[in-house]
Amino acid sequence: MIAMKASEIAAVVHGTLHGEDVVVSAAPVIDSRSATSGSIFLAVQGEHVDGHEFVADAFAHGAVLALTSRAVTQSHILVEDVVIALGKLAQHVRSNLLNLTVIGITGSQGKTTTKELLTAILSSAAETVAPQGNFNNEIGAPISLLQCTESTKYCIVEMGARHTGDIAHLCTIAQPNIGVVLKVGSAHLGEFGSIQAIATTKSELIQSLNAQGVAILGTYDEFTPAMAKLHKGKTLTFGESSECDIRAADIEVREGRAHFDLITPEGRSAVGLRIVGLHQVANALAVTAVATVLGFSLDQIASGLSTAESHAKWRMQIEELPSLVLINDAYNASPEAIAAALQTLVLFAQERGGESWAFLGKMHELGESSSADHAAIGSLASELGIDHLVCVGAPEYAATISSASDTTVHRCVDIEAAIGVAENLNQGDVVLVKASRSEKLEILADAISAQWLTRVQEGEAE
Repeated sequence: MIAMKASEIAAVVHGTLHGEDVVVSAAPVIDSRSATSGSIFLAVQGEHVDGHEFVADAFAHGAVLALTSRAVTQSHILVEDVVIALGKLAQHVRSNLLNLTVIGITGSQGKTTTKELLTAILSSAAETVAPQGNFNNEIGAPISLLQCTESTKYCIVEMGARHTGDIAHLCTIAQPNIGVVLKVGSAHLGEFGSIQAIATTKSELIQSLNAQGVAILGTYDEFTPAMAKLHKGKTLTFGESSECDIRAADIEVREGRAHFDLITPEGRSAVGLRIVGLHQVANALAVTAVATVLGFSLDQIASGLSTAESHAKWRMQIEELPSLVLINDAYNASPEAIAAALQTLVLFAQERGGESWAFLGKMHELGESSSADHAAIGSLASELGIDHLVCVGAPEYAATISSASDTTVHRCVDIEAAIGVAENLNQGDVVLVKASRSEKLEILADAISAQWLTRVQEGEAE
């Protein structure tokens, strides 16, 4: 963060300073344990935790100032709403970093992976700030921006949304130079009510760009390409069609990882991704489009994509156990994301020669289409030839699977029952564990791993 006196911050956020006029030199934190020397602590009043109770701990870890909505003993700036004040501060800092290029990324699927791939490429050339973890809301995005200093060249901001207007609000703070829309899908459909409403919300990023900004649009759904009409400046498209500005050709999969020829206006180059899943090609193309706009060469981009790895926890995380592959993708789930994961599972199983096991928990926030969406995924699993579909507290997946299907369906009332089913795994099998985050299927993934290792040690795994 650029150094600011407490009195300056108070003026920006329209708050009242209580205590010394200290200098804040480190970015804000919401976890008191993450405070460092010179940082400002955000005393956010959450649903379950009140940040005001941790102000003292934050100061013990080095914080010199707190942003609060009620009086505390330590030096603080009193405001009506800490989150709103944070946004004002981030907007002010962003406006004063004239040499900073901000890349906003949104989409129903792929934001985190795209962010990680893009960070790998941009950071190899200049100082780059990117959000840690799932920092894509009205708290996370401003915190990411406030990590920037005068020496930061690129800042990547993930933009998620729960309501129409959320992304527009983030854009007023971040003022993106480049806007990337990956794909419009059905994630959070229950909250938005329709795919059209989701598309409208995602398009807020493109509408926020000025004429000098660049819109980068995927071609994987009907809504995203149409957003080009909302932007008067430069637009690039990416996908697998010959009409796309950035595209992939001759795609093949080896060990679950995509290999393809990357085609840009500069030419053609081979890419071999190190992250798992055929669906990662789209994310790589989005990254290519951004890097191309920023002046990176095709060789730089292809090399960066071929060496980058994902560090996102529980997102297509591959665990190579003795004679067993476990794909832990328990972080989140939507119909599109599960379909992509199932396709990856099939490819792994075909290469390994064992059976495919899909342990699937519920998908949340799908609204009225929830039952139909779950049933459609079950039907897809059958069509893809998944050997075992394990429904973990989600019998809806099996609703339309024919009794004549080659897919064996296991209906489990909870994680404990699913662990029992996992005792039937054999050498060479490939296991996928996936559900919405609140289902906590990472517990199941850990249990399957531990169970298998015990069986191997005891000589029971066949």
